[in-house]
Amino acid sequence: MSRPRVAVVGYPNVGKSTLVNRLSDTREAVVHETSGVTRDRKEIDADWNGVEFTLIDTGGVDFAGEHEMAEEIRRQALVALSEADLAVMVVDARAGLRPGDAELANELRGGAVPVVVAANKVDDPRQAGLAAEFYGLGLGEPVAVSATQGLGTGDLLDLVVARLPRRAAAVSEAVRLAVIGRPNVGKSSLVNRLLGEERVIVTPVAGTTRDSIDTAISFEGRPVVLVDTAGLRPRGKVAGTVDYYAQLRSERAAERAAVAVVVCDASVGVTSEDLRVAELAMQKKCATVLALNKWDITRTDLEDAKGRTSRKLRQRPQVLAVSAKTGRGMKRLMAAALAVADRSAERIPTPELNRFLGDLQAARAPAAVRGKRLRMYYMSQFEVAPPRFAVQVNDRGLITRDYAYFLENRLRDRYELQGVPLVIDFKTSRGRN
Repeated sequence: MSRPRVAVVGYPNVGKSTLVNRLSDTREAVVHETSGVTRDRKEIDADWNGVEFTLIDTGGVDFAGEHEMAEEIRRQALVALSEADLAVMVVDARAGLRPGDAELANELRGGAVPVVVAANKVDDPRQAGLAAEFYGLGLGEPVAVSATQGLGTGDLLDLVVARLPRRAAAVSEAVRLAVIGRPNVGKSSLVNRLLGEERVIVTPVAGTTRDSIDTAISFEGRPVVLVDTAGLRPRGKVAGTVDYYAQLRSERAAERAAVAVVVCDASVGVTSEDLRVAELAMQKKCATVLALNKWDITRTDLEDAKGRTSRKLRQRPQVLAVSAKTGRGMKRLMAAALAVADRSAERIPTPELNRFLGDLQAARAPAAVRGKRLRMYYMSQFEVAPPRFAVQVNDRGLITRDYAYFLENRLRDRYELQGVPLVIDFKTSRGRN
C-alpha cells in the first residue's frame, strides 16, 4: 500500500513551500521571495512520530488569476486534492482573510477530503491571536504556525497524522530515471507522454518547470520513478535568481538517479550545451541515454548525431529518435534506459575480466615510457552502480591517457557498457617488475 497523501494548498505567496520544507525537514521545495515560484505539484516524503506520509506541494491557487499559467497551476492543485487523503490549507495570518482564501475554502468545504487550516507567518507566540480570523472559513479551528521559525509546526503535524488513514508503507525498489536537458527541449512533454497524462505543466516559455517532480509508474511490470527537472543552464547565467535553486535541484536529481535521460531538440541536433548536460550526468556518476525529441518536425541526420555523441562523450551513450508529441520511440526509450540501469548494476566475474585484460594486451601492447613498458597483471570489479574496477600494474606512472582510454573503450564494447560511467583505478603491484 502507498503512503497517505497530504495536499498543501493555498493562495499565492502564503508560504506553502516553506511550510512543506519545514514539515518534511528537507529543502526539496523551491523557495524564493518571488510570488508564484511553485507551478507543478511536487511530492515529498515525510514522517512524524513513526507515521509516514507524502506531502504534495502545489502552486498558489488564485481563481481570479489571469497570467499565462494560472489555469494550469489551478488544475494541478485540484488534481493534487483529488488524489489526497487530507488537505492543509495555508493562509497568511499577517495579511488576514482575503477573497482568494474564501474562494478556495468554498472549493474545499463539503468536499471528500478533510481539511486542516494552517495560519502561517505567526513568527511570535504573542501573535497567535491572528489565526482566530480564519474561523470564518468554516473549516474548523486554524493552527497558528511559523514555517520559517518552526513555531506550532509540531502541533500541526500532530493534527495531520491523527487525521490520516493508517496504511503500510510501500517497499519500493523502483529505478529512478531523471529527465534532464537544457531549457525548452520538451522534457515535461516527454514525461507527460510517458505517464499518459498531463502530470507536469507544459508551455512554450523556457523555464516553466522549476522543481524536480517525481512520479511513480510501472513499465512492463517494473516500478520506475520518473523525475522531471528544470532546464540546465551554465550556473553563471542563473546566479542570484530563482532559477539557480531550480538548477541545483536538477543537478541533485541526476545525482540520485540511476539513469539520466538527456533530452535534446532534434531540430537543432546535439549541441555543445547538450553535451555539457550529459557530461554533468557522468560527473554525478549517472548512466545516460540521449533522446532526440521533436523528431516529428525535423530532418536531423541521426547517424551524424550518434557519431558526434560518440566522439565527444566519454560514456558514448545510446542516441534515440523520439517524439513526445506523437509518442514515437517512447517505449524503446524506456527499455533502453532500464537496460543501461541494469548494466550499471551488474558485476563482471574476475576470471572474465582477466581474460579481457590478456586479450587487450595481445591486441595492443602498451607503448614504452622512459624505456619502461607497462605490465598489467590482474583486474577485478569491486563496486557497481557505477561499476568500479581495479587493475594491478607494475608501475602506475607508466599509464598514458591514450592507453587508459583504449582500455575503457574496449571494456565498454566487450560488455555493452555504452552510457555507463566507469571508474578504473590503476594500482602498483608491490614486489613485481
